[in-house]
Amino acid sequence: MLHHISLGVRDLARAAAFHDAALGALGMRRVFEDDEAIGYGYAEDEDLVCLKLRADAAAPGPGFHLAFGAPSRQAVDAFHRDALAVGGTCNGAPGLREDYGDHYYAAFLIDPDGHRIEAVCKTVA
Repeated sequence: MLHHISLGVRDLARAAAFHDAALGALGMRRVFEDDEAIGYGYAEDEDLVCLKLRADAAAPGPGFHLAFGAPSRQAVDAFHRDALAVGGTCNGAPGLREDYGDHYYAAFLIDPDGHRIEAVCKTVA
């Protein structure tokens, strides 16, 4: 249903460092970039997430977040750990969220521009 989503950022280099770490832990990579945008995905020129440099960028308000599927619980852990190391803010450490399901393993972060993102894995181990 969705083709891609764009996030406005005020500092492209700072945002890229965060998303390189967070999305890289989930298997994504930069699939295009120029002076005003960086796209992340799995295949060249097919971005799923795009960072767009905007001087007046602001994250959506409370209640909005992006949840990315993770291939494993270890990937969720790496998403959280690696992104914290480059300026992310913890919004929920990796762990089971039994309120959401018996196997819902997730971590939550806030990126340097205030976007709330999650990585989730629903496998048994």
